[in-house]
Amino acid sequence: MRRKSIALTASAGVAAGALGLTSLALPAGAQDPNLPRATAEELVSSVLDADAPAMAGRVTVDNDLGLGALPGTGDAGEFLSAGEQSLRVWSDGQRAHRMSVQQDDGEITVVDDGSTLWKWDSAERTVVKHPDVRQRAESGTGQADPSELARSIVGKLRDSSSVTVDGTTNVAGRDAYELVLEPKPGERTKLSEVRVAVDAEHRIPLRVEVGTNDSPEPALRAGFSRIDFGSQDPGLFRFTPPENARVRTADPDGRAERHGDAHQGAENLAPRTKGAGWDTVVTTRVPAQALRGAQQDSGDRDNRSQQSGGNLRGLLERAGEPVNGSWGRGWAVDTSVGSAVITSDGRVVAGAVPRQVLIEALKEA
Repeated sequence: MRRKSIALTASAGVAAGALGLTSLALPAGAQDPNLPRATAEELVSSVLDADAPAMAGRVTVDNDLGLGALPGTGDAGEFLSAGEQSLRVWSDGQRAHRMSVQQDDGEITVVDDGSTLWKWDSAERTVVKHPDVRQRAESGTGQADPSELARSIVGKLRDSSSVTVDGTTNVAGRDAYELVLEPKPGERTKLSEVRVAVDAEHRIPLRVEVGTNDSPEPALRAGFSRIDFGSQDPGLFRFTPPENARVRTADPDGRAERHGDAHQGAENLAPRTKGAGWDTVVTTRVPAQALRGAQQDSGDRDNRSQQSGGNLRGLLERAGEPVNGSWGRGWAVDTSVGSAVITSDGRVVAGAVPRQVLIEALKEA
């Protein structure tokens, strides 16, 4: 599934990122009398600060986001491809984590031993090593885990939302509180709410749902379908590169695994954000070769790369709507959860916002 992802996911996948929680309201929904009463502020603190105990679980992700990424997930889009997926996660309850995602042609395994993060792609037989703490935090690979995903979203939304507790629920056989984040008036966004189910005993997130204004069904639901608390085999959190694997260390800018050896001009591709709430806009650029026409010489290495990953220009000409203005010309892509505009000179603006918000950002750039 990941290998069918188009170039738009890589460039506009930063789209919904950097959303942002503001006024902590009193609990709104009736809570189960068998559970201790919890306030929104208590649950927010738990989501952001609670240490997850040692556990193993299976996570089901149902993603209909359209742009291939979540609010606040950075580059976790490859683990959150459109449709339904299942992944397994483990934690030692301290610093080490492991995640495994089955792909059509292999498996991706991510092991964070507490000092180094390793990403193993069995189909390509490649290992990417992230030895730097900042790289590990920004790699986004842990954010398909509902706990890490919720921590990222809640952290970015805390200054632009009304937050309530809407009763209780049950996830993977466990009682949980429903924490609800809604955009404050004035936030120009296509999203209607984010719901986080917080485990009543351990106070860790068990499920995250992202709703839109256009549908009663969540655009994304990521939650545990099974979770077992208890100590785990320490060997799960040790990684040795398999024999004959190609191993490379991620660059300080974290782009080694995203762009392979093509690092020239990578600093110009680093995403930047405008705004700090639900209507945050993320800007970046796509490599020039991604917007070259499909008629380029098939012997050119860049073109072979385009063909293997999907030609972005061809995709935009088929699926995007041509747009133009004082900022230039390009294509717009709109979904129920967000929008993206990619200009003919490679600029990208995206977010969980109506198209007009992106046009305004282009005019001001």
